[in-house]
Amino acid sequence: MELVRATEAAAIAASVWVGRGHKEDADGAAVDAMRAFLGTVAFDGRVVIGEGEKDHAPMLYNGEHVGRGDGPECDIAVDPIDGTTLTATGRPGALSVIAVSDRGTLFDPSGVFYMDKLVTGADGAGVVSLEQPIADNIRELARSLHKHPRDLRVAVLDRPRHAELIEEIRSAGAGTRLLSDGDVYGGIEAARHDSAVDLCVGVGGTPEGVITACAVKALGGFMQGRLAPRTAEEAQRATDAGRDVRRILGLDDLASGDNTYFVATGVTGGDLLHGVERSHRVIRIESLVLRSASGTLRRIRAEHLAEKW
Repeated sequence: MELVRATEAAAIAASVWVGRGHKEDADGAAVDAMRAFLGTVAFDGRVVIGEGEKDHAPMLYNGEHVGRGDGPECDIAVDPIDGTTLTATGRPGALSVIAVSDRGTLFDPSGVFYMDKLVTGADGAGVVSLEQPIADNIRELARSLHKHPRDLRVAVLDRPRHAELIEEIRSAGAGTRLLSDGDVYGGIEAARHDSAVDLCVGVGGTPEGVITACAVKALGGFMQGRLAPRTAEEAQRATDAGRDVRRILGLDDLASGDNTYFVATGVTGGDLLHGVERSHRVIRIESLVLRSASGTLRRIRAEHLAEKW
């Protein structure tokens, strides 16, 4: 619940900026609110995945310690807003997310900001792989799910870099669910057993990949990732840190702990969570809590007195 309060605070702070066209202001408000609430949590959290170098953030940066320092030692991955553009434009699907695991169990991407990812439900294990062409993955996954390829839906970020991938997905007979933003959302939808999305593929943020791995682990899904450095400098930085950019990473590489937590609160409403709803008296909000040790998914709906915010 302490972690939920942190994502709730970030989502409420960001909601003021929904549809206003200023994604930096929305992100800054969410960072400030999340950092303040994390400071009250009874743990010694080390930020492994934070705002970091990519965002030149003064708070929740990689390596920062958060929490009261008097509880368990943990790794923490944060994304105060997964979907800053969604927030700025008022589109659905923006989330505030935190993932937590035992100290030393979350993957450190060593300054490589992008990763090629593949996520499915449990039926994808041993069936799909980043080493296979997307057409083969679609065919084999359809067989495993007892579906026709035309019945599959594949989530992929709508980016110019994915133009060829999108065409290959459609040529293989599957339909696409194009995401304007919200990398974590796509992975969760692919791993959920009751979702309309069967597979999530493509290159997205490495931080979001590690956070997604914590959620997928709790959902019992299947995931692979592979670092995708954009420049020779990024690739060299990864090599110097002992990372093999050609290696395919599984769930236990990205989140090796047996007791991972994933917490998300809706900023703008979508298929996964309701967004922040404001009236002159109350603020209504919905959150999702996943824990790998118990395989538990909890939905929490809360009302806050508006005057307190």
